[in-house]
Amino acid sequence: MTTTLRDLRTVLPFAVRIAEATGQRLLRLRASGRWTEPALLGDVGDQAADAYLQGALQQARPDDGLLSEETADDGERLSRRTTWIVDPLDGTKEYSTGRHDWAVHVGLAVDGAPVLGVVALPSLGRTLAAICAGDGAELVVHGREGEWPTAAVLGDTPSPARPRLVTSRSHTPPWVERVAAELGGELVPCGSVGCKVAMLLFGRGDVYVHDMGLKEWDTCAPEVVARAAGWSVARLDGTPHRYNQRDPRNDQLAVCRPAAATGVIAAVARARAN
Repeated sequence: MTTTLRDLRTVLPFAVRIAEATGQRLLRLRASGRWTEPALLGDVGDQAADAYLQGALQQARPDDGLLSEETADDGERLSRRTTWIVDPLDGTKEYSTGRHDWAVHVGLAVDGAPVLGVVALPSLGRTLAAICAGDGAELVVHGREGEWPTAAVLGDTPSPARPRLVTSRSHTPPWVERVAAELGGELVPCGSVGCKVAMLLFGRGDVYVHDMGLKEWDTCAPEVVARAAGWSVARLDGTPHRYNQRDPRNDQLAVCRPAAATGVIAAVARARAN
């Protein structure tokens, strides 16, 4: 497939539909009360969400590659120019313990470039849907009026004097704390990668930096969403990500306003050197 905005507009509604349908299935599973042990609920949710996404994608897009967190990778996707990169349940711990900060990621890469991303946030009633191509980018926030915004904060908005660094809810590495100190900022804990990026776009954070443990399915859809809103997304050394790689590890991630990117990357380098 080609990757103009016009081409991607025809695919985006399908991606939104399957991401939101996955999220609604997960909400119903959790609300059923059938699985009271969090670990078991998490396993059931992961597998149920993956089964639905796999079926929907294989039926509608049989000629595309597919990389999912919950399915063993046979490498067949590497022969495809167009590959879906999905995380059926990003933030399994948060989901299984009744929290709101989990997400469903549906991303699409063409020739290694992330071009379409949907981050569904079922517990928040919001879905971020975006496309990025050589001729531009578009972002839509789906959802009804409520506590969370229905429009995204764009990357060209001013940075606050005291930036908020969104970080892992369960573990904040010492180097991230040093970055916060370097920038004169404060830490804001959150669950899934998709939800962390959403915190920035919903005006509840300003910087997100991460190292180790990430895979392409964690970052593909959130990266497209952030880029479409005009935010800077890169590795911790400032270089871009590539997708549908043989090794899907994608450990490093830095998301911030473009005007702050140089300072953030420099602060990360100093903090990680200590």
